[in-house]
Amino acid sequence: MRGKPFIFELGDLWPASIAAVGAMGQNVFLRWMERLELFLYRRSSAVIALTSSFKEDLVRRGISPKKIAVVINGVDIPRYDPRPRDVELAKIYKLDEHFVIGYIGTHGMAHVLEKVLDVAERMERLPDVRFLFVGGGAGKAKLEEDLAKRKLKNVVLVPPQPKERMPEFWSLCSVALVHLKDTPVFASVIPSKIFEAMGMGLPILLASPKGEASRIVEKEEVGLWVPAEDPAALEEGILRLKNDSEFYRHCASRSHAAAPRYSRERQARDVLKVAAEAAKGNGGVVGIGESA
Repeated sequence: MRGKPFIFELGDLWPASIAAVGAMGQNVFLRWMERLELFLYRRSSAVIALTSSFKEDLVRRGISPKKIAVVINGVDIPRYDPRPRDVELAKIYKLDEHFVIGYIGTHGMAHVLEKVLDVAERMERLPDVRFLFVGGGAGKAKLEEDLAKRKLKNVVLVPPQPKERMPEFWSLCSVALVHLKDTPVFASVIPSKIFEAMGMGLPILLASPKGEASRIVEKEEVGLWVPAEDPAALEEGILRLKNDSEFYRHCASRSHAAAPRYSRERQARDVLKVAAEAAKGNGGVVGIGESA
């Protein structure tokens, strides 16, 4: 492949793979896979990373920063756009007149959603607040079991839905909740639901380690960041968005305005630009000007 462009895109599961290799350092197969991974990066004409943190990690592992371009993920704007609450869906789930904190996406071990139930339990005193969870994953059964034990009436669980129905369920939400475990590795990720929420024009409430995602939320002024796994801080954030209507409108407006900067169209253009430069033999300079 020498002399030919080879572009390797670093995906969302990268931080988890790093953690796995670190936790299972004696696993010969994982060590071999890491060597193969680094070999491919070294032989590539250009590498595309989804976050600056991913790039920084590769640089620490000996890959030239000049050949690593950062292309942040994005949202399919034609699919995700602001819309009124879906009346029929709201009736089905009894969310007609409520302030809805919506978590839509994978219910995984990385999301510790039982911590959100802690907040829901604290907020049962507020009859107009509801928590909506839509999706499935490794943590779904535990969430269902925990909810059944607590007998909370302000939480709605919805099974996984087809991708094309996601905007309907986002329309039920007053706030988009993004929730991650308090583990340093998750400071390097940017959950894609942040961009979907931007497309829908929703304020974002991010509970995570401070890092890539929090920088976007705070820089774009699209919502609030609170520390990961801190129920009191999460409750405070919900109450601010609920009770401060001016702040809420500001975040919603900024969220919708920011969406085009994180569109899939922009992402595709950036990837094609890197590919074109690599094809011309310029892959070794696609990362110049970016933070390493």
